[in-house]
Amino acid sequence: MEPENLAAYADRLLDAQAFQDYAPNGMQVRGRRPVRRLVSGVTACQALLDEAMRLDADAVLVHHGYFWKGESPCINGMKAERLRTLLTNDMSLFAYHLPLDAHAELGNNACLAGDLDLTVTGTFETGTYRPLGMLGAPREPLPLDAFAERVAAALGRQPTVVAGGDHPVRRVAWCSGGAQGFIDHVATLGVDLYFSGEISEPTVHTARECGLHYLAAGHHATERGGARALGEHLAARFDLEHHFIDIDSPA
Repeated sequence: MEPENLAAYADRLLDAQAFQDYAPNGMQVRGRRPVRRLVSGVTACQALLDEAMRLDADAVLVHHGYFWKGESPCINGMKAERLRTLLTNDMSLFAYHLPLDAHAELGNNACLAGDLDLTVTGTFETGTYRPLGMLGAPREPLPLDAFAERVAAALGRQPTVVAGGDHPVRRVAWCSGGAQGFIDHVATLGVDLYFSGEISEPTVHTARECGLHYLAAGHHATERGGARALGEHLAARFDLEHHFIDIDSPA
């Protein structure tokens, strides 16, 4: 499949052009060769590109790509090396940021629901074209420490836990990545626990004072699902070979 055709399909699937995002969504680098072997991962770091090169991949699909708002437009240093790897090896780069958080089936937050065995009951507003955050519930009420253990087992890292009281977890809100800033809004939604990827100093006080448990489960850890799910979908749809490569990050 030609890179343009693969990008056009993914753009439509994720409604990518409708999002006002921090970086361009879709095909960020056009390789010369048709896509037969696809590598996916969270971030288009050099380590992921090196693995893609080792596997002789034709394209790389990520959640965190390049050309972020506010960054220097100059192509030098680390950015030059990454782009040189792609261009020298004729590999395309596809990146989907907010669209891959929001998708109801393939998105990061939808994948978290499956990983944590949560029943999705709705979404909550995040000021984006489509809401990114989800609302749901475990099959039965859980103590906070039991829910935290479930998160740790599913995502492979211990979350930072802020208790908002001694109540069990019945109703949950979540949003992957750096979404801790939504906690003030989530506190008005009547949920018992909110989890995201990161934590800021004010998050602790909001959680405690609003009686809302908060878990910071890792930016990288909460965003593994979307790129893998989209890669698997594209591979099945277009008979591609697909490899998900997890370049570990403690963040």
